[in-house]
Amino acid sequence: AAESSTGTWTTVWTDGLTSLDRYKGRCYHIEPVPGEESQFIAYVAYPLDLFEEGSVTNMFTSIVGNVFGFKALRALRLEDLRIPPAYTKTFQGPPHGIQVERDKLNKYGRPLLGCTIKPKLGLSAKN
Repeated sequence: AAESSTGTWTTVWTDGLTSLDRYKGRCYHIEPVPGEESQFIAYVAYPLDLFEEGSVTNMFTSIVGNVFGFKALRALRLEDLRIPPAYTKTFQGPPHGIQVERDKLNKYGRPLLGCTIKPKLGLSAKN
């Protein structure tokens, strides 16, 4: 949870600018995968203040962008994602409607997702 929210391996100058507790992702439950040794299901919650309103890209980059490259993990899979209705209402969707987007991409019957943000989120280019 920390790896995909406020966690870092070192102290950075921005740590003192705000209370990080407000923005921390939290693992609130861990259970073993039945019949699988050394495999677990982790339930993680993130505060909505961590994400930019209306940005699916920002949300997914924050949740899965960095942690999937975390070398301490042999394997990782996102199995479920629940988004509060109040947050989903901030998503405007494609400007021409979903059908036009699907027709352009020739992709149907599945979510359309894609994001790459560099440098990492949170600081302006000046900082």
